[in-house]
Amino acid sequence: MLAPQRLALSGPTLVRLLARFGDADVPESRQSISDQLSQWLGWTDAIALSTALSVQTTGGEPATRVGASAEQSQSERVRAALRKAISGEGAPARRDGRRTQAASQPADVEPDFQDFRQRYLALQQAMETDIATLRARLRATLAARAPALARLATVDAVMEQALGARERSLLAGVPALLGAHFERQRAAAAAESAGESAAPHAWLAGFRKDMQSVLLAELEIRFQPVEGLLAALRTS
Repeated sequence: MLAPQRLALSGPTLVRLLARFGDADVPESRQSISDQLSQWLGWTDAIALSTALSVQTTGGEPATRVGASAEQSQSERVRAALRKAISGEGAPARRDGRRTQAASQPADVEPDFQDFRQRYLALQQAMETDIATLRARLRATLAARAPALARLATVDAVMEQALGARERSLLAGVPALLGAHFERQRAAAAAESAGESAAPHAWLAGFRKDMQSVLLAELEIRFQPVEGLLAALRTS
């Protein structure tokens, strides 16, 4: 008898990767985006958002396209720098100003997920800081272009404030999921190599690739608001 096929998850790449690594069935949400947001926003957030949306804009000179290409280039530089750090070509700065190194251990040292966890957290911090700075820059550019775009910038600022804590809480759970994947990979490799003269810790290369894929997927999620602001600039 054929094993039942797991339904393909159609959510973000990050969710699909984590579900695959955990060999878990993740049911599709039956809630609409608006329903989910209503659970995430508190009453103070709702008031702030309503205020931002109700601001009346006045007509003015047509918005120019000056600055859109410059902001696009800056956004691409930020994304490229973060992707480089994730790939291990660069090391993100820690909160204390020092630099972190890629998670790697000599072949004769037993691998410890704590090293990978510290690197993941450092990269998360780098993404959060750099993207927040970029997002604020884009909002300032929008606000200077036209009244309607200034309202959009205000709405984005409210949404960042309202959803930031929820986003951090959810993404903070990713290292733990990777830790469980790390332990499963190590156990599977130990079982397969029992009694064989396999290269020690050869499975780590696969785990590093998995962690890199998760980090890149998280970067794409974090960059979505930036893409929305850039789209507003390009079409204004």
